[in-house]
Amino acid sequence: MPELQTLLLFSVAALTLTLTPGPDMLLIASRSAAQGRTAGCATWAGIAVGTYAHALAAALGLSQLFLVFPVAYDIVRFVGAAYLVYLAWTTITASRTIDSVSIAPTASLSFKLMFTQGFFTNLFNPKVALFVLALFPQFVELEAGSVALQIMVFATIINVIGFFVNGAVVLLASGAGSMLARSAKVQKRLHTALAFVFLGIALKLVLESRPAT
Repeated sequence: MPELQTLLLFSVAALTLTLTPGPDMLLIASRSAAQGRTAGCATWAGIAVGTYAHALAAALGLSQLFLVFPVAYDIVRFVGAAYLVYLAWTTITASRTIDSVSIAPTASLSFKLMFTQGFFTNLFNPKVALFVLALFPQFVELEAGSVALQIMVFATIINVIGFFVNGAVVLLASGAGSMLARSAKVQKRLHTALAFVFLGIALKLVLESRPAT
């Protein structure tokens, strides 16, 4: 295990990065506002597991594939963009079924579905893999034991911090959403905003340049 000082330094870096608004936070906030607290929590849980997947890939050296073979990076990001466009379409389609009788946050969407969408949204973002590959090794101590174990510990720290930060985002956004969604018209607009979040993240993935080799 790394020394306590190393863990504290990493925690400060992780907190700073987690507090910085980004695609994950925007997605969690939009999902919570449009579809309620459960949907926001499920989305965060999927993103957290996605972070573990990226950390495991870094531990196994798979993330370096993006640096050695840029075409692999392009494939992943375009697949991710296509998936996000699909989510945007399904969100817009769902918003058309909302009427004045059903104005509560969309409870019919299961926790499993929201979790899966959050997971794949994170997994298909190659920038997350490169972020893990760039940040984690700076805190790894070769004399502290298994490198893979240290990387997974760092991923756990990020997720614990994310639990509190994004948990606050879920509570605030879902509270605001529940107050706003008193009519079918407002809820449709919330779903439309969520769809545009998906499209915005997809566009960001498409326009990103390849990592430097």
